[in-house]
Amino acid sequence: MSRTRFIAQAGVIAAVYGSLTWLTLAFGGVLAWGPIQFRISEAATVLALFTPAAIPGLAIGSVVANLFNPQAIWPLSLLDVVLGSLGTLLGAAWTWRFRTRTALALLGPVVANALIVAAYLPILLRAFGLSALPGLGVSLTGAWLPLYLVCVATIGIGEAAVVYGLGLPLLLALRRTGIVGLLGK
Repeated sequence: MSRTRFIAQAGVIAAVYGSLTWLTLAFGGVLAWGPIQFRISEAATVLALFTPAAIPGLAIGSVVANLFNPQAIWPLSLLDVVLGSLGTLLGAAWTWRFRTRTALALLGPVVANALIVAAYLPILLRAFGLSALPGLGVSLTGAWLPLYLVCVATIGIGEAAVVYGLGLPLLLALRRTGIVGLLGK
């Protein structure tokens, strides 16, 4: 793949991921942020099965979307910009690494986001003035480890629902249409 093509693919993927994330944040904030997340843009992580350009593309899209999050509380939201995007980057790299084993490949974004986002999410939720995880009633002032484990579970479940529930059908549709042949060249 030429350098120009790689950069162009990464740019388009960043735009798709960033736009979908931002739309979800702007119009369905509850779905895109918090202990239970359903970021529709995470379905786009399947693109890392087809091109390594998706690794920087998805990460850049995550940085841009998190920078312009209309619900951001600065400077604490830098945690989401840096660490959330790191989760996206690592998840995409995992997906590319295991691209010949689809089920395992799609686990990358789920694991990376669950482990990383859960580490700082309670800090952001406390900054919003919350004293307990919304919908779960788990205190945000308790010990860090139990809170972290609850967030790992809730974020992992939401991420898995999007990646396998939306991303996998997207993946199958892309394979059927032959569009994926354009990504790998």
